[in-house]
Amino acid sequence: MVMTVANILKVKGLVYKTVRPDETVVEFAQHLKDERIGAMIVTHDGSALDGIISERDIAIGLAKHAEKLLGMKVSELMTKVVVVCSPEDSIDDIMNIMTQRRIRHLPVKDGDKLVGIVSIGDVVKAHLTGRLMSARIV
Repeated sequence: MVMTVANILKVKGLVYKTVRPDETVVEFAQHLKDERIGAMIVTHDGSALDGIISERDIAIGLAKHAEKLLGMKVSELMTKVVVVCSPEDSIDDIMNIMTQRRIRHLPVKDGDKLVGIVSIGDVVKAHLTGRLMSARIV
């Protein structure tokens, strides 16, 4: 049985957290803390995929912008060209994408609709769960 992104979303749910492009980096950091997550979808209307921003972007922004970082807008730090996956993609395929591109979060789109986000932690958990399930079957 091939494990897919859809399998992850069945467990995790079709949820994702968003931040507006005009919010400040401080507001974004507070969202990460409150939600206990590492990245958020940037959207101007709650459903469009304008970009993605992560805790790594804050670290890079701090090195580049120093004290100016805190007042900067999310839109100034976010990744604008976003790599996405689909529910039909296999866990192995997205593990390869994440490894090759050094990406820890992938938004999931079903056609034109944003339906979720998967993290490297979600992928590892699904991979290990799949291995454990197949080991029990034998």
